[in-house]
Formats: sequence, structure tokens, C-alpha cells
Amino acid sequence: MRIFNKQFDTVHDTAPFSQIHTEDYLPAFEQAIAKAKIEIQEIVDNPATPDFANSVEALAYSGMELDRLSSIFFNLHSAETNDQLDKIAQEVAPKLSELANDINLNLALFDKVKAVYARKETLDLTAEQQTLLDKSYKGFVRNGALLDEEKKERLRKIDAELAVIKLKFGENILAETNAYQLHITDEQDLAGLPEGTIEAARGLAESLEKEGWIFTLDYPSYIPFVTYADNRALRKEISLAAGRKAFQNNEYNNSGHVLAIASLRFERAQLLGYSSHAHFVLEERMAQQPEKVHAFLEDLLAKAKPAATEEFEELSAFARKLDGLEQLEKWDGAYYSEKLKQAKFHLDDELLKPYFKLEKVLQGAFTVAHKLFGLHFTEVHNIDKYHEEVQTFEVTDAQAQLVAIFYADFFPRKGKRNGAWMTSFKPQFKKDGLDERPHVSIVCNFTKPTATKPSLLTFNEVTTLFHEFGHALHGMLADTTYPNLSGTSVFWDFVELPSQIMENWCYEKEALALFARHYETNAAIPMELVEKIKASASFMEGMATLRQLSFALLDMGWHAADPTGIQDVKAFEQACFASTQFYPDVQENAMSPSFAHIFNGGYSSGYYSYKWAEVLDADAFAYFQEKGIFDPEVADKFKKHILSQGGSEHPMILYKRFRGKEPAVDALLIRAGLLKP
Repeated sequence: MRIFNKQFDTVHDTAPFSQIHTEDYLPAFEQAIAKAKIEIQEIVDNPATPDFANSVEALAYSGMELDRLSSIFFNLHSAETNDQLDKIAQEVAPKLSELANDINLNLALFDKVKAVYARKETLDLTAEQQTLLDKSYKGFVRNGALLDEEKKERLRKIDAELAVIKLKFGENILAETNAYQLHITDEQDLAGLPEGTIEAARGLAESLEKEGWIFTLDYPSYIPFVTYADNRALRKEISLAAGRKAFQNNEYNNSGHVLAIASLRFERAQLLGYSSHAHFVLEERMAQQPEKVHAFLEDLLAKAKPAATEEFEELSAFARKLDGLEQLEKWDGAYYSEKLKQAKFHLDDELLKPYFKLEKVLQGAFTVAHKLFGLHFTEVHNIDKYHEEVQTFEVTDAQAQLVAIFYADFFPRKGKRNGAWMTSFKPQFKKDGLDERPHVSIVCNFTKPTATKPSLLTFNEVTTLFHEFGHALHGMLADTTYPNLSGTSVFWDFVELPSQIMENWCYEKEALALFARHYETNAAIPMELVEKIKASASFMEGMATLRQLSFALLDMGWHAADPTGIQDVKAFEQACFASTQFYPDVQENAMSPSFAHIFNGGYSSGYYSYKWAEVLDADAFAYFQEKGIFDPEVADKFKKHILSQGGSEHPMILYKRFRGKEPAVDALLIRAGLLKP
């Protein structure tokens, strides 16, 4: 237990994973919550006149021991969970929710912050201090400080209930993912599949002491199968399994949780005086209002749908000509898209993968970061890990000063949720004359090395790595005073700019030359392949755009209006998808029950931000292209005004400081091939 409630006696104060026992967590949480309460009470009991330092700043630095513990526990709950951690999470979540409400609904504490806020015009505050004061005051108001006692009590109950339901929602998805296996024993059923995918499936079967090959719903197994398997019936089987995750008549069905989460969020927003959950959320986003989000989505839909319609017709005609297929189904999309891409560009992932060995791609990301921002990455082996596959790096600057600790966790495991994400074990902040440097991690699910091959990435996985690495750079290069304004602590529709802009370097000759080398011969990727990558960048972009828009419209459907009358999750989804749907509907499938981004992650009323941030990143990268993709002046501006600033000022102010103007949507449309330059 003592391991958490003191300074870690480790290299760079890193998390001592090997010393942590599962039974340590609950008592550690009890102690850390008690300590956080004491810290809050000390602010309340301070007899001095409330000022910025003894009220607002003190609040920003309170509960840091609990924050550190929570980051370690919940990061492991996502990347290395088990039944015991799941149980602890269910127990801890309502306690943390209760503490948050104890703070947010503490009238005496709010009065102190309000007193400082009332005379903010007379205070000589920095821009970051002004942001912290505004955020602190709004945080109380947006979390019920102005409510009467009866409504405050209802708010507490809603938040506690939501905390538990959202955790259960995520656990159900993971359980359903782990429960499914496509077990193949006939070698003919492997036709079309890449050699590496077959070998990985064979390895999994052997590890489970079974004959043949096993494919799962983990992305490195699922995506290649639906993209390459010639056996249409099996593509259908695994596709249907993916589509019915947490939407089956069993204990893991999330349909009820979807309705409960949407209704509770709506009730919470109404309690606080907002028309809907989306109105509440978007007040603290660049978009500001649901109407603006809908206008943004509808504008993109109008511009992308003609191209998407042409693409779907082309794909349908191609499948008809190739295999006599009269109707494209969802399990055909990736398969025939890949075939068409090969026919048009003579390019496929199997041709590219030998040039994208994971270790080389990672070094490539490091090299790009060095050329742009002067960073050095050195792998070290004296930092504790939570799993043997995790790699650890010291990140230093040109003066050999520590910038960050970087963790990388790349392969699927039973206790690890699907997808890819960046997270942090410790934020950057400044206190008592010290600049505490961040501990940042990226977690992915790439194809594992096999007995005969290293981990070779698809081009999509290459861009995924660069995407998450962009988030990591946002965390690593943070240079703010307060932990709650540091790194990725920014508006959700701004947070994807640093990640999405990094993907652009994957398409540039100058960048690919740094790391795209054949894993056997070390030969550089041929320039003709680079040209094909570039030419194919906007392939099927209309349909890809509509897919993203469909998710954003579904999100706004659940959250921008009163959801309490919705009884049928499936029927509601179909109505939301009506304007974006090309493939015939599959009755036994539904997306919402496994839509973790909006029901278990932080993207409720915010899924639009992926496209919003694409506008920002296309416009920002156009600036790099004007000057040169490694131009030191533009890179320094991006580092100084975007990456280092976190949430210290409004993102549009930061963006205009970098770019000199507001972003133009045309840059995205031109890059996507949906608008002529």
C-alpha cells in the first residue's frame, strides 16, 4: 500500500510497476482520496482573504497524488486488465465520482474561487493564469455549484451511476471481443490471406493448443481477414461477429447501457440548465453549439456525398465485373476496395509491408521529431514496465536535458482493449521552482512478430503510429505551469490537431526516405511506390469521409436532443445513418452498443472533432508544404504556439499565432480530392 502514498524511489520518479500488487490499489485509493479531501479543506479553512495563489492555484495543485494513482490504475485497466482490476474499477469509479462532486458542489470552496473571479479584471494575471481562473470558475458552475441541495443530490447520483455504467460498457465490449474466435481447419479457407496473417493465426492456434488457424476480432487479425480473405462466407461470419459485439442476447448486451447513458447525460444537462448534453459539452469546445456542428457536418456531407456515390458505383461495377456480384455487402467493402486499389495503383499493403518494419517506423517517427523539434530518443532498460513487451525511452533536447519519459506498447493481448491511444502516467507541470517532466505512453494493437517475420506494418498502421506519436509529442513538449492545462488538456476538437498533422509526413518522399527500408535487404522504398502511396492517398476518400460523418451524426443524434423517448437502439441508428448509408443494413448488427468513443471514452458530442481537426491539420500542413516539410521556422512556431502551450489559452488564439490566420476548410477538401485546387 505504501508504494503509492509517497514519492516513488525510482528513475525519474517513474511508476514502480513491478512493486505494485493488485491488493495495493483499494487501500491506496482510500488514502489518496482522504488526502485530497484534506487538501481541499485546507483551502476552505484558510483564514486569509481569497486570492489567486491560495484559492485557484492551490486548487489546481490539489489531489495530485490521487491523479497519479488514478492514471496508473486506469491505464493498466485499459492495457493490462484482469478480473480483479475490473472489480476494483467498478468499486473505485463511484468513489472518484463522489469526490469530484464533493469538490464541485462545495459551496465554501466555490465562494473563494468566485471571490477571486469577481475581481479578475483588477488582477495582474498571465494568459495561463487567466485561463485557469476562468476554467476553475466555470468548472464549478458547470458541475452544479449554483444548484439547490435537492438538485445537487440528484447530480451526485447521476454521476455515480454514469461512472459505473460506462465502465461496464467498456468491459462488455472487451469480453465480447475476447469471446469470439474464427477457427479454421481447412487450408483452402485461407486463400487470399497474406502469409504473415496466416502465420500469426497459426501461432495463436498453437498457443491455445488447437489445430489449424484462429482469427479474432482484434484489429491485426480482423482487418486483414475482411480485406484479403477470398472466402466470402467467412468474411461475412467474422464481419457479423464484429457488428454484433455487445448487441447479442446475453449478459454483455450494451443496448440498455446505451439508453441509460444517453438519458442520464440528458437529465444532467437539463439539471444544469442546458437544452441537451451536446449543448453542455460544446460550450467548452471550439464549435461552441450543436447548430454549428450540424452545419459543419452537413456542409462536408454535401461536398463529399457526390464523390462517395461515384466511388460506391465504381466499386459495385468492379465487383460485378470481377466476380459477378450483384449487391455489395458490408463484408465486401474492404475486400473489393483493396482489389480495386491494386488494379488502379498496382499497390497493396503486402507490397508495402516489407518496407515498414515496426522498429524502423518507430525510429522514423523519432527522426522526424528530431528534425522538427530537436528531440533525441534513447531506449533505456532501467525503467519499470507493466508488461515485458513495453519499451521505455528517455527523451532529451539539444542540451541533453530530460524532456519526457516515453513508453511504447504495440501488440494485442487478452487484457488489452482494441484500438490505439496515447495516455500519460504523469503530467508536466511547474511547482516550487521545478519543471516536472511528463511520462507519456502510446498503446497500439499491431501485428506481432512471428517465428519467421518481424512485425511488419500495413500503411494504415504506419499512419496510426505517427498519429498516436503526434499526441505523445503534445504531451512530451508541454511547457505550462498547471497540470490541468498541460499537454493534451485542451478542447476536444483541438486535441486531434497534433496527432493528425503527423500523419502527413507518412506520405512525403523526404520523410519516407528516413525509415521505409526493406526488412531483409535494407533497400530504400522505391520512389515509384512512394508516388503510388501519394497518388492513392485520396482513394475512396469520399466514402471514408461519409463513414466518419455517419459516426459524428450518430453521436449528435444521441446527445443533441432529448433521448428519453428512444426505445429501439437499432431503429434509432438506422434513422441517423440514412443520409450516409450505401451498404444494405444488417439487422443483427448495431454500432452504438460497441461505440466506446462516445459511451465509454471522452468523445460524447465530440466525434465531429476528428473531421474538425482534419481541417486544422490540412491547413497547418499546407503551411509546412509552402516552406518545406522540415522547415525549422515553421516547426519552431508549431512547437512554440501549439505543442508546448497545452490548454493555456483558447485554441483559436494559439492557432492564429502559429498560422497567422484562421484555418480554411478548402485545404482539407483539396487534400481529400473533393475540391480542385
